[in-house]
Amino acid sequence: MFERNRDNMMRKIVRFLIRLILILAVLGFVLYRIKFAPISVSAFNVQHGLVTAEIMGTGTLTAHTKTTISPKIQGRLVELTVDQNDAVTTGQLLARLDDSDLREQVAIAKANQEVTQASLKRGQAEEERAKAVITLSQLEYMRNSKLANTGVVSTSDMDKSREQLQVAEAEGARAGAAIIEAQKQIDAADKTLRYQNAKLEDTRIYSPFDGLITRRDRDVGDIIVPGASIFQLISTREIWVSAWVDESAMTMLRPGQKARLVFRSDHQKNYSGTVVRISREVDRETREFLVDVSADQLPQNWAIGQRAEVFIQTGKKDNVVRVPRRLVRWRGGKAGVFVISDGKADWRNLNLGIMGGEFAEVESGLSVGDKIITVPEPEVQKLQPGRRVVVAP
Repeated sequence: MFERNRDNMMRKIVRFLIRLILILAVLGFVLYRIKFAPISVSAFNVQHGLVTAEIMGTGTLTAHTKTTISPKIQGRLVELTVDQNDAVTTGQLLARLDDSDLREQVAIAKANQEVTQASLKRGQAEEERAKAVITLSQLEYMRNSKLANTGVVSTSDMDKSREQLQVAEAEGARAGAAIIEAQKQIDAADKTLRYQNAKLEDTRIYSPFDGLITRRDRDVGDIIVPGASIFQLISTREIWVSAWVDESAMTMLRPGQKARLVFRSDHQKNYSGTVVRISREVDRETREFLVDVSADQLPQNWAIGQRAEVFIQTGKKDNVVRVPRRLVRWRGGKAGVFVISDGKADWRNLNLGIMGGEFAEVESGLSVGDKIITVPEPEVQKLQPGRRVVVAP
């Protein structure tokens, strides 16, 4: 009985030891795979090259010159000659208001002008008649004055001729005043006609410059008032991206610097641009200021207000050691990369110089020919100094 119990006990111990050995073997294998097995990696060969320093800002596409097309007078829209997305030229007719009432006003003003011109002609005729009467009265008075000395003409006849001359002169003065009044009436009628013609002309709305209609806000039949928007018009000669840039970069920016534009709608392509204006006001909350960058070229499909990233070139260095910015990692606030050294991962702290675009300058920490380890993001945590690596074919 004792022997049988001892044999059972021994078999249990052996089975336990076998399971333990198997578990330890599995754990050891897993530990080896995690901690000690070579990691398959790719490598980037460090070389000399060009590095461009850039400052980034985020902004929107806008037009430097834009305006709201609106009427100067109130009226009903009877015609729209263009629509959204239409290109227009300076002086092109864009819209027309109902002008029937104003045409009547112009006709009335013309009629009043003709009446005043007729009054002037009548006054001029009366003036000529008055001048003739004055001349005749003067001759009669002078003759009677000579005859009065000889006693041929009586005193009453002399007084009568004097009175006739005074009446004639008064009529002449009245005719002259009537002419002045008629001339003033003509001036007033001319101004009224010009005013009514100007109002009639205001029913036709023209483009103030070459550009593009970006929006139509009214339809035929609408009653509109002065200042109400009919169209939104922009000039396509100067299309800018107004970007917000951190105030810390202010001293590094100036007009004329080259830039590249990356639109959210076409983020895989760079478009060239130039800094044209730097704002002199910083937003008090975000501590950013506006930088306007003109676009040398636009995507095939673009829209005012669309977002874009602006990368302004502030300097560049050629033939320097450079590293892709995507490969730089940060540990303890310091930049660095893993390189392959004797088949193992070796951490190198880097002193970086200018940065911009895809690359960053390496002032120290790397040499030409070093191989930087690149692995997929999930594998990054496996990289530790001294870990064996193997470059995948």
